[in-house]
Amino acid sequence: MSKLPANHRFRDLSDYGRIPARWIVEVLKNTNVTPIHVTLLFGIVGLAACYFILVSQMYAAGICLILKSILDAADGELARVKGTPSYTGRYLDSIFDIILNFLILGCIWYITNGSFAIALLAFVGVQLQGTLFNYYYVILRNEFDGDNTSRINEKKSPTAFPGEKQKHVDILYGTFNLMYRVFDQAIYYADPKAPKKQHFPNGFMTIVSALGLGSQLLIIAVMLALRLEHYILPFFVAYTALVPILILVRRYINR
Repeated sequence: MSKLPANHRFRDLSDYGRIPARWIVEVLKNTNVTPIHVTLLFGIVGLAACYFILVSQMYAAGICLILKSILDAADGELARVKGTPSYTGRYLDSIFDIILNFLILGCIWYITNGSFAIALLAFVGVQLQGTLFNYYYVILRNEFDGDNTSRINEKKSPTAFPGEKQKHVDILYGTFNLMYRVFDQAIYYADPKAPKKQHFPNGFMTIVSALGLGSQLLIIAVMLALRLEHYILPFFVAYTALVPILILVRRYINR
């Protein structure tokens, strides 16, 4: 199920896992497996990727990173198919993502004996890149009645959906806010006019999707398989230059 109506859909380069995710959902939709179970599984697969990086099994690490992307798509897809959206799943998904991003880049830093400063900049860059894509994508989804579990500016804990406990939502929101607030606010203040009925051409969104988490994990997987692990952290530091460039392009489009 798409998050956008047909005329606003774009080719999402980070969403290559959607088709296999739908195969998984077809198998799971009539079972007792919940979207939260799938989210927990992608967390385990992400940790497996970290292990394989540490033991220099780079092909296995790359496969786990791509599988993690597929499962990351499958949990939301399963929630939509079963009609069970939840803030619990939405925040847990994001919390796992940022923790795994930190661990994956940390493992790469460890095995390459690289600069800690470069590793930290790479992590910040990865988060800013993904946040920019999510920011623009959530604006579209909010405007055109797409996924209603994501909000443009997460200022307070939302009201829990039926079937989930408000206490759990509040705890997960607080954790999410602690981890993401600085990145969300950085992008929001860099482009505060973006939510105000701005135009997001499909081609532009396709380019921005190259900054999405799925795209990032695919790049890491390919570079690991090619034994270019020493270049991964510097690459993502440089890749962050696309963030201000794309913001300026969006402003130019809507001038």
